[in-house]
Amino acid sequence: MIHQGRVHALNNKPVRPAGGFVLYWMQQSQRAEWNHALEYAVERANTLRLPVAVVFGRMDDYPEADARHLTFMLQGMREVFQALEKRGVGAFIARGHPAEVAVRAGREAALVVCDMGYLRHQVEWRMQVADAADCEVVEVESDVVVPVETASDHAEYMARTIRPKLLKRLDEFLQPVREVTVSRPWRRRGGVASALERMHTPDALAPPTSPSPFFSGGLSEAKRRLRRFIRDSLAVYSDHSNQPQTGDVSMLSPYLHFGQVSPLYIASEIRKADPDGRYLEQLIVRRELAVNFVWFTPDYDRFCCLPDWAKHTLKRHAKDKREYLYTREELERAGTHDPYWNAAMTEMRVTGFMHNYMRMYWGKKVLEWSRSPEEAFDTLLAMNNKYFFDGRDPNSYAGVAWVFGKHDTAWAERPVFGKTRYMNAAGLKRKCDIDAYVKKVNGYTSRLPETKET
Repeated sequence: MIHQGRVHALNNKPVRPAGGFVLYWMQQSQRAEWNHALEYAVERANTLRLPVAVVFGRMDDYPEADARHLTFMLQGMREVFQALEKRGVGAFIARGHPAEVAVRAGREAALVVCDMGYLRHQVEWRMQVADAADCEVVEVESDVVVPVETASDHAEYMARTIRPKLLKRLDEFLQPVREVTVSRPWRRRGGVASALERMHTPDALAPPTSPSPFFSGGLSEAKRRLRRFIRDSLAVYSDHSNQPQTGDVSMLSPYLHFGQVSPLYIASEIRKADPDGRYLEQLIVRRELAVNFVWFTPDYDRFCCLPDWAKHTLKRHAKDKREYLYTREELERAGTHDPYWNAAMTEMRVTGFMHNYMRMYWGKKVLEWSRSPEEAFDTLLAMNNKYFFDGRDPNSYAGVAWVFGKHDTAWAERPVFGKTRYMNAAGLKRKCDIDAYVKKVNGYTSRLPETKET
């Protein structure tokens, strides 16, 4: 049984008596394993003696996403569809707005199950479906360890305030997700499910571009990276988490962003090898602090979301003289005077990923080199969402806000930064082998496919 703390009724409508199947509208939790929403849908379908169908809405113009993001996502969805069909679950995909796809697919369903998203537009989509559907709509939360409103009922100040709340409920919620046997396998047919079956267009799973040479989407690849991380890097993670030249990080954030791997699965595997290590702090406490931030902060993507002390100190220093000023275009092409920042920007643009320690430095320098803190905030968020595989994510919004003081404390006051945390190149040289990092990034360009000049 799925823990009731993960299950949220989105409307008060009854099950449709004449419904021919239970529909799971899969959007955030893009996986066929360790997926509470999927297993809940199978449980309800078995009780109703109905088959289960999954529908996914392919939105080619998803906010701030591009062809690289879409290709990564569809690589994972092909694997999902294969796994669903082996279990006897109908798998369907349609191009279009996800909420509209879900409403069309659910016209003949007994009930609709959906997974949970935490960003504004994700919440709006689910409410649109709940309002438009003529049957029960249930949301099941599967992409955090502890459900967001179980962990806290307000926006937490920082990690130390949410940590004890998460740890208190950890054993209750960090449990394996049991795969439920499908009692009535899906059979392709006309009639009651004809509208749904018309959605299975062969080209809808085709990626728009060639795969990235650095990241391939899908659960199998996520598991491979997790195994490698546990085998080769977990033992030194605490020491190397601020050493970008080593690469001793899991690189699982893109897979978590698209819901291709469950955070519970990762935590369960990590716990077997290192039950008290720093990685679980990042995976559970820091990641779910970010979810708490966007859930309880409506303006999470705007400068006004910052704590009052940070806004005040940054505005007091907004007119301070900047030694360097760069436009967004100069930043995007890594055209600054700083070779370390340029390497970080190159890693981001070329691979879609950046070591977290360099993300902090990257963000702090944009604050220093922009005409105002508001401009810096907008620039950082735009580049973050444009280039990172894990952009447009609660972690991304919390990470950008952290640059400007969110989830942090006041430090010694200085020009431009005010009392927000300061980082500089001397600190990089002191704490890591930054030149080795630059050399590593320079090697990435040799892995890019050749392009013909026009």
